[in-house]
Amino acid sequence: MRKISATFAVAAVGLAFGALPLQASAADDAVRIGVLTDMSGIYSDQNGSGSVTAVKMAVEDFGGKVLGKRIEVVAADHQNKSDIASNLSREWFDNKKVDMIANLGPSNTALAIIEIAKQKNKIAISTGAAALKISNEGCTPNSIHYVYDTYALANGTANAISKQGGKDWYFITADYVFGHSLEKDASEVLKMTGGKVVGSSRHAVNASDFAAFLLKAQSSGASIIALANAGGDTVNALKAANQFQITKSGKQSIAALVLFLTDVHALGLETTQGLLLTTAFYWDRTDETRKWSKRFFDRMKRMPTDAQAGDYSSTLHYLKSIQAAGTDEAGPVMAKMKAMPINDMFATNGRIREDGRMIHDMYLAQVKTPAESKTPWDYFKIKAVIPADEAFQPLSKSACPLINKLK
Repeated sequence: MRKISATFAVAAVGLAFGALPLQASAADDAVRIGVLTDMSGIYSDQNGSGSVTAVKMAVEDFGGKVLGKRIEVVAADHQNKSDIASNLSREWFDNKKVDMIANLGPSNTALAIIEIAKQKNKIAISTGAAALKISNEGCTPNSIHYVYDTYALANGTANAISKQGGKDWYFITADYVFGHSLEKDASEVLKMTGGKVVGSSRHAVNASDFAAFLLKAQSSGASIIALANAGGDTVNALKAANQFQITKSGKQSIAALVLFLTDVHALGLETTQGLLLTTAFYWDRTDETRKWSKRFFDRMKRMPTDAQAGDYSSTLHYLKSIQAAGTDEAGPVMAKMKAMPINDMFATNGRIREDGRMIHDMYLAQVKTPAESKTPWDYFKIKAVIPADEAFQPLSKSACPLINKLK
């Protein structure tokens, strides 16, 4: 951990880092941001310490103070457990005077933190979770869903693959709210494009053996074996599929509905080449993304994921909104966050809707072949831009109670 400066205090708590004392102080002497994330588990590569670094970068770029108050960051590992996430967020809001909690992911922990934030009238910004429920039936006046969701991921990847002729799908799905949501949203896209689901299997989170699931998928005759999981589960499933040489016959293809840059790095281009994916951010897309990502790389020695880029962007937008509101109280800050456009290295003309969904362009990408990759981390080809209004679920379909009140 880097040396703590006078105006930028970082206290890491939780089992992954060991508890460090946070200095007791009055409620109004600082703005405190908590990063509650997976520091050591299957989602730590796309979130974890990189998310903490991204939040710290945003605070530093803002100047370390807002409204004359110092900005502090605390961080902890929720171990992907909802009860730990709830207890830590309650402790932070009640006793540590935390004003906003960032990252939150995965979906089960995000939903738990969002509920506590609602109870305590604090702000929760999800960048690492994908379940549509977060900005749909689970939306609150205090929560924002910033980077991606299962609707956008399924809409991009499933739509592209189906249009290329992949009509019969078998799902291998993580057995919790995120996986269920991803399978459901992809299945609905298939129906709209003339495809069908021929079967599915569900696996526990952090599964180590995918052999049985892949054998069932092979025997189903589906042209597409879709992985409705993420992080270490996707990596393990793709490793197993490569060992089984599933795609060698040319009769079946693998679709990873959630694939991160760090997953491709872990697996290598030989294993992942040709895979289609939908992403919210790619480091090598523009001069601005390259410039910011190089700064991130200098600290982390790896390029950022879309979740980590979203952590930077959302934190900066939060601090700008505090400045504009003239207070760090949740209600006025949320109003400013929804009123102010988002223009930075992550999004152009992004905006936060009434349901808490931040809408922005998404990108259909394809993993390069080893021959196409010219430099380290040169992994994706951007195939298409998916406009913001097409990428995310329209408000007309929303089950968010905040929207229903407006209807």
